[in-house]
Amino acid sequence: MSIWKLLIFMSLLSVYLISEAQTKKIKPADPNNTLLWEVSGRGLKEPSYLYGTMHMVCEEDAKMSDGLKEAIHKSKQIYFELDMDNMEEMMSALKYARMTNGLKLSDLVSPDDYQKLENYFRENKVMFPFAMLSRFKPYFISAFISEGLLTCQKKVSIEQQIMAEAKQYDKEVNGLETMEFQASIFDSIPYEKQAQDLVMYVDSIDKYKKATVQMADMYRRQEINDMDSLTEEADPGMAQYMGVLLYDRNRRWADQIPEQMFQMSTLFAVGAGHLGGEKGLLALLKKQGFAVKPLDNTKFTTTPAAKVKAATL
Repeated sequence: MSIWKLLIFMSLLSVYLISEAQTKKIKPADPNNTLLWEVSGRGLKEPSYLYGTMHMVCEEDAKMSDGLKEAIHKSKQIYFELDMDNMEEMMSALKYARMTNGLKLSDLVSPDDYQKLENYFRENKVMFPFAMLSRFKPYFISAFISEGLLTCQKKVSIEQQIMAEAKQYDKEVNGLETMEFQASIFDSIPYEKQAQDLVMYVDSIDKYKKATVQMADMYRRQEINDMDSLTEEADPGMAQYMGVLLYDRNRRWADQIPEQMFQMSTLFAVGAGHLGGEKGLLALLKKQGFAVKPLDNTKFTTTPAAKVKAATL
């Protein structure tokens, strides 16, 4: 399995944040609920586009809409969170996944908890053997576990589908961040806390399976503002890190995006949780004077929610 699928860590973050909000009521359908947005104004010669992704989904949930295909065709370049077309960059994930101070996971958890984690890896299909991950940042280990929560036969990346579509037209692919930078984000969160969260994750794995289903359903309904509102309900331990994990990155991207849009029409495909809310990319670009307009993305998926639930539990 390709290393770049480690991008699932942002989907994992979403799962963490909704763990305490599983009983949240679903709002009535909103016509502005869409993953696809057009950005214009401020003298742009042609519009650019924003699209919200979920880094790993079941294959049947990844039907590309006509609207997204048209946006890819109209755009002259594609920006993801990372440069998906740079294999050297993507292959550096394992290098940056290691803890920076020589610690091992056994230094951060009790012997009983370490045995619990080892048992989980032995009893479940996880991407890598547990022994190989002993020096990895615990959130990266959590990411490997999270991919196994989708038990459908085949999983795909929305970014991979977009890139394949873009390659038909020889579109240039770039990244807003580097793998080194994304991995460094985890260094700003104490490894001890990451290890505690990892143990909690395994202890509550059934709850997180249900949370994964809920996030997939929310993504299918394209409720980007609800995704953002759930981040406000993060547990107290995670709330203090929301700036570095999400909002600071939104601000940096909002500063980078106009430069590219003024050069040429661009499709920016980033995690859907980055779009909505007062601190999301849409609001930040509005504050800069750009016009953002929802576009039709109704053919995003044809899979009934009940089928997904049955497949993932």
